[in-house]
Amino acid sequence: MYFAINYLDAVGGIQTTASHNPVQYNGFKISGPKAKPIGAATGLDDIKRIASTLRPGQTGLSGKLQHQDLWAEYRKHVLQFLQLQRPIKVVVDGSNGMAGKMVPAIFNGVPNLHIVPLLFEITGSFTHEPNPLVEQNLDMLKRRIAEEKPDLGVCFDGDADRCMFVDENQKTIGCDIITALLARDFLRLPQNKGSTIVYDLRSSHAVADEVKAAGGVPRRDRVGHAFIKKTLAETKAVFGGELSGHFYFRDNFYADSGAIAFARVLSVLSAQSKPLSELVAPLHRYSQTGEVNFHVEDKDGKIRELADAYKKAQVDYLDGITADLGDWWFNVRKSNTEPLLRLVVEAKTPQMMQEKFADLKKILGEPVHGH
Repeated sequence: MYFAINYLDAVGGIQTTASHNPVQYNGFKISGPKAKPIGAATGLDDIKRIASTLRPGQTGLSGKLQHQDLWAEYRKHVLQFLQLQRPIKVVVDGSNGMAGKMVPAIFNGVPNLHIVPLLFEITGSFTHEPNPLVEQNLDMLKRRIAEEKPDLGVCFDGDADRCMFVDENQKTIGCDIITALLARDFLRLPQNKGSTIVYDLRSSHAVADEVKAAGGVPRRDRVGHAFIKKTLAETKAVFGGELSGHFYFRDNFYADSGAIAFARVLSVLSAQSKPLSELVAPLHRYSQTGEVNFHVEDKDGKIRELADAYKKAQVDYLDGITADLGDWWFNVRKSNTEPLLRLVVEAKTPQMMQEKFADLKKILGEPVHGH
């Protein structure tokens, strides 16, 4: 969709999708010129206002309907990002979603690439929930990795715009670690020297470390594709990554793409002889909880309480509250739709992380499971 809008120079596009939810959640995902996101503040409210005042009836005007197949052009676009320097075998879990269509259409017949397909059948129902962020949804992929002994495994979500990577030992790799890996790869190219890399503020500090070490400019941002895309375009950043599995590329119209992220990880892996687990090992420098949810009715009150408890920290309110205490840091942000606060804690050692997590639970209560 993002490619088509830009390729055809259209004023926008509409995709019917439920993201990673079941079919009854289908809705419209609307993009504007250059595939910029259209949200409540950037036009959706206007559309709602206009639609609610329209009188149905004949206007005497009619539009044109044209069918166009852009797979060949899209394949060419994505494959610019793939350079395989040795044979790579990968198990791909399509989650019975759109990856079952997209992966063969783009990656079939690529020399040196051996894809083992899993759940590529698009039936409208899901063998496992098509959300790869939930660890148990990766169980089938991990079993297949154990049998097939590939170089890596990848699981796409239902609409195939996000993917999670699993190494050859069936260990899931956090998307912030993938961001750090790809950031370094992009920054070593002469044309990207000194470029900005955007990442969401829940990411491990390993991301900023890697970007600085590679001569780039790290830029923390709020969680959410509207913010990350905007910052990417403003800073002309070559690349951006979000903990949720969205990866953004300057050379993809500043839009995110699961297909291009997949292509880049395969390229980076093929450029050296080490297995993926060894490639990412140096990036696991810190210990992190991942995102943990707490049921809180008075979200703002609780954030004030945290600010008060951690006065000594370096505090900012870019998205919820982030408090940096040198050897460890945390972020707590509000869910937009539920009475939940979401916490991430990261520290230099697992012991310190557990200890600080326990301190924060004294203020936040016990975590909610199943989110």
